[in-house]
Amino acid sequence: MASYIIEGGNRLEGIVDISGSKNASLPILAASILNGGVSKLYNVPNIHDTQITLKILRILGCKVDKKNGKIVIDSSKINNYEMPEDLMRQMRSSVVLAGAILARFKNVIFTYPRRMRYWIKTNRFTFEIIKKIRNKYRWNSRLYKMQMW
Repeated sequence: MASYIIEGGNRLEGIVDISGSKNASLPILAASILNGGVSKLYNVPNIHDTQITLKILRILGCKVDKKNGKIVIDSSKINNYEMPEDLMRQMRSSVVLAGAILARFKNVIFTYPRRMRYWIKTNRFTFEIIKKIRNKYRWNSRLYKMQMW
């Protein structure tokens, strides 16, 4: 991480643009799936997790445009409910997408991230909600397949 060392008695002033929060942006990106249309988002941080989420949205069939600090997501043509394993394993919060896909399409296939024990601990609440809404789900060594009744 870069740092600045300021010496002397000079006054420091200026303007700094602060990006949005990752923890707020990822659920909002997932909610764009539920919209079934166009969502416009501003001030989304350009970090690894948001980039992976946008890649997953594209693979699912969303049209994603990034211009001038704005992200436009058109989820009207989603044609897939299986999230790619290699991308899902790169971020713990990817399960948030599973809930949105399940709610809209009544089916979802996803895998868990690399550190399964940590993933279960941090996402237990989300996973319990998914189970409580009376889903049938199957699990094998790497994939969850869920289907609404």
